[in-house]
Amino acid sequence: QLQFVESGGGLVQPGGSLRLSCAASGSRFDYYAVGWYRQAPGKEHEGISCISNSDGRTYYADSVKGRVTASRDNAKNTVYLQMNNLKPEDTGLYYCGAHLYYTDSGCKTGTSSWGPGTQVTVSS
Repeated sequence: QLQFVESGGGLVQPGGSLRLSCAASGSRFDYYAVGWYRQAPGKEHEGISCISNSDGRTYYADSVKGRVTASRDNAKNTVYLQMNNLKPEDTGLYYCGAHLYYTDSGCKTGTSSWGPGTQVTVSS
C-alpha cells in the first residue's frame, strides 16, 4: 500500500503562491490517480484536485479552479499542487491519497492511508 508525505505548506499573504508536494513510498505509484484534499477548522473535508495516473488529466473543484495546477512526476513518485492567488479561505490542512480511478468529478475509490498533511495558512 502506498504511503504519502506532504510538504510545502506555510504562511503566505493573500495573493501569494505555494507549491505543495506529495511524495509516495511503495510500489506501483504510476498505477494510481492521486487526489488532493483539504480540511479547514469547522469545515468538512473537501476534495480539491485529482490527477490521473499516466496521461495528466486533471480535475479541480470550483473553489480552486483557475488558481491551482496539479502535476506529477512518476519517476520521482511525487505529485505537486501549484497554488496561486491564495485566499484566506484556502487556509487548512492539505493532504493527498491514492485512488483507483480518475473521473471528471474527481478521484474515486481511495486505496491508501492519508499522510500527515501540510498546513497552509493564508493571512495578512
